[in-house]
Amino acid sequence: MAGLEEPRVSLPQLKLDELLEELQDRIDVARGTRERMRSLLEAVLTVGRELDLEQALHAIVEAAAVVVDAGYAALGVIGPDGTRLSAFHTVGVTEKQISEIGPYPEGHGILGELIRHPEPLRLVKISEHPASYGFPPNHPPMNGFLGVPIRVRDEVFGNLYLTEKKGGAAFDEDDESVLSTLAVAAGVAIDNARLYEDSRLRERWLQANAEITHSLMSGSERSEALDLIAECAREITGAALAAVAMPVEDGGSLAVEIAVGMDAEEHRGLVLPLHGTLMGLAYSAAAPVASDDVTRDARISPEPPRFGGLGPAVAVPIGTGEGGVRGVVLLAREAGRPVFSEGETEMLRGFAGQAAIAMELAERRADAEEIAVLQDRDRIARDLHDLAIQRLFATGMTLQSAGRFIEHPEASERVLRAVDDLDETIKIIRSAIFGLRAREGTQGSGLRARAVRAVDEAAPVLGFAPSVRMEGLVDTDVPRDIADHVVAVLSEALTNIARHAHADRAQVALTTDGNEVVLTVSDNGVGIPSEGHRSGLRNMAERAEQMGGRLDVSGPDVGGALIEWRVPLSAK
Repeated sequence: MAGLEEPRVSLPQLKLDELLEELQDRIDVARGTRERMRSLLEAVLTVGRELDLEQALHAIVEAAAVVVDAGYAALGVIGPDGTRLSAFHTVGVTEKQISEIGPYPEGHGILGELIRHPEPLRLVKISEHPASYGFPPNHPPMNGFLGVPIRVRDEVFGNLYLTEKKGGAAFDEDDESVLSTLAVAAGVAIDNARLYEDSRLRERWLQANAEITHSLMSGSERSEALDLIAECAREITGAALAAVAMPVEDGGSLAVEIAVGMDAEEHRGLVLPLHGTLMGLAYSAAAPVASDDVTRDARISPEPPRFGGLGPAVAVPIGTGEGGVRGVVLLAREAGRPVFSEGETEMLRGFAGQAAIAMELAERRADAEEIAVLQDRDRIARDLHDLAIQRLFATGMTLQSAGRFIEHPEASERVLRAVDDLDETIKIIRSAIFGLRAREGTQGSGLRARAVRAVDEAAPVLGFAPSVRMEGLVDTDVPRDIADHVVAVLSEALTNIARHAHADRAQVALTTDGNEVVLTVSDNGVGIPSEGHRSGLRNMAERAEQMGGRLDVSGPDVGGALIEWRVPLSAK
């Protein structure tokens, strides 16, 4: 019909505005997902770039906070025992807040739950979980929580902890999925950083070994090589103290020849028994011996006090049981620092083993040079005996025969006198030959070993073992006759302490600077009474005066007695 309107096309019930709004929401979700994936990819790339372990850990924490939009983030590194946190890295908390809160957490409450059960953990409210441990004073309020473990190969390295999602929302499944993905990348980055750090560390050990070998083979003194061993080991391991001890001549004790670092003077020169000391235990076992806290280790005697402010320590033998232990190197870190790991100990053991090989090579070279010198001396002695003496003897016989034909009395007397001179010359040459063929080492034990033996012999009578310290070249610089007096004075002093002092502690120090030798013996007993018998002290004083030295006796403020016996070495 003309004039009638055509029917309109019917539209769906959903309005066009609603369709557009839904489309916009989906676009926003897609854009958000794209942005999150881009953030995750950037975080993975950032974390993967770091080769320094500490920087890598910090980068992981920062990236975790960004990808899940968290207000606070932390990474806890699980310690060697697998039950506690040994390190903690945070983001979102200021240094001032950290100092006000106090020590970093060790793995209690929710953090411990994640250590015990290394699986993702997501909470709307931390306080509602049965394992919640509460927060220390001055800690910022935290409710929402998301934690995931970080695995490095088959090992759980640590955990990522995220709290307080920005905007007040709760962490969701997408957050957990993104963070778990980042944790996988973090594990790869940590493994790479560890491998890089391990290779750098091995390179430093190899360089240190090369320096020591070059030093020894170039003819440096043993003390210089030992000092280099201590310095290199301390620097590479970050130790506060490094000490090197070598066996005393009798093999029953160790003398600390080198000590560098924190309170080194307390260790330098100490003579240590093989029992009751960390270095002695390592020497006896020919294997590394470690201590988590050297000040509280029941295996180590507290006397003399020498480990103040130190904590973790390790002693490693220089050499092996098969090739002979040449000494021990001790490293100690400050209290509160990490213990020496198995990997660090193995590297240190390898370093000490290489140092022992270098020392052996240097000794073999020195022995070869000495043999060459001795062989040359033998050749000279043989030539003198076979050629010079025979010619002189023949000349003397000729002159003696010719003297019978000389009628002039004065001329005959001069010829006979020349024959006597030749005989005396032959005696001098024979004496020189004997000196060339003489061998060292026939004088017996050195002063160091004799002094240690004297202290060991006195220990049962005293009822305790005195501490012993020696500094300087006591075996080389102190002549034999003066060394005899030193041992006699030491024995007399220790005997007097046992008889009269009623002491439970004594210290012996034997030092020389090349000009004089000084023996100091002190105790914490009742002191020396003015009216007491002084025959022993008089004998000590007479021994010193005979060689141009002196004896000083005093009573320290802390009680007991102190005897100082000193003699110039030029008296020889």
